[in-house]
Amino acid sequence: MTRKDIPGQASLVFDVALLDLHNPKDSISIENKVVPKNCERISQSGDFLRYHYNGTLLDGTLFDSSYSRNRTFDTYIGQGYVIPGMDEGLLGVCIGEKRRIVVPPHLGYGEEGRGNIPGSAVLVFDIHVIDFHNPSDSISITSHYKPPDCSVLSKKGDYLKYHYNASLLDGTLLDSTWNLGKTYNIVLGSGQVVLGMDMGLREMCVGEKRTVIIPPHLGYGEAGVDGEVPGSAVLVFDIELLELVAGLPEGYMFIWNGEVSPNLFEEIDKDGNGEVLLEEFSEYIHAQVASGKGKLAPGFDAELIVKNMFTNQDRNGDGKVIAEEFKLKDQEAKHDEL
Repeated sequence: MTRKDIPGQASLVFDVALLDLHNPKDSISIENKVVPKNCERISQSGDFLRYHYNGTLLDGTLFDSSYSRNRTFDTYIGQGYVIPGMDEGLLGVCIGEKRRIVVPPHLGYGEEGRGNIPGSAVLVFDIHVIDFHNPSDSISITSHYKPPDCSVLSKKGDYLKYHYNASLLDGTLLDSTWNLGKTYNIVLGSGQVVLGMDMGLREMCVGEKRTVIIPPHLGYGEAGVDGEVPGSAVLVFDIELLELVAGLPEGYMFIWNGEVSPNLFEEIDKDGNGEVLLEEFSEYIHAQVASGKGKLAPGFDAELIVKNMFTNQDRNGDGKVIAEEFKLKDQEAKHDEL
């Protein structure tokens, strides 16, 4: 309808539905806050947040939802990665907190809008904070129980058997060795677990129980584990150490418990032909371990260790070791054989 369509002196009647309104001076508003009782830390600029949200207009029209995609929205905050209103509204939140953030258009998508968001629209975000961390975070360790004798502490190279429950910060259980009915066994410092877990198992005694919180850059990173661990997730491990077998000094895969025979090569070369084959070598080393005279690094494939020891001694690669090739570790710093 144009002015030409309206008769002169006519009284006009308009039926108006007010969708929203705002003032250019408006800031965001925070409403309906639900804060967990235990809030040890609040988010700050530079933190990386994982959160769920429903995005609506003021009349309730839904324009977006992370729930419908069944995955959180993950972003750094306070650094311009999201619209200014959300950047501000996500500061000062607790893990597990729920809040409503009302964003005026000049702090949202402006006069132009975006996609199915109209221009100059006031936006409403109902958010639920799943977790957050800072890239500078290290692990957090809380010890819940230590036995009276806690003098032998785990270190790099030790073979550990332990139980754990793994969960997210919101309590979602990811994995549990207790449920599987068997321990998880590793050699500490050998790269068999994520770095944060390796750090969290250090200086622990048998019988100790502790909780280790691992930020994603020391866990499974931005990628996570498909179908198991969400990307960029902070992980919580409740651990009980059940067994510790002391490892060997760093750089050694086999050591002697006591003096080494001055006629070692001759002892290994049982048939006295001046050559030692892998079978002879392996039989001798295992006999020393069985008698307590030698020790292999715990937690590794014993046969593979022995084979590597033999390969290191077989310097010309002909499948046999002669006396001229044979050396102990302290005689040849480049090798880890004996």
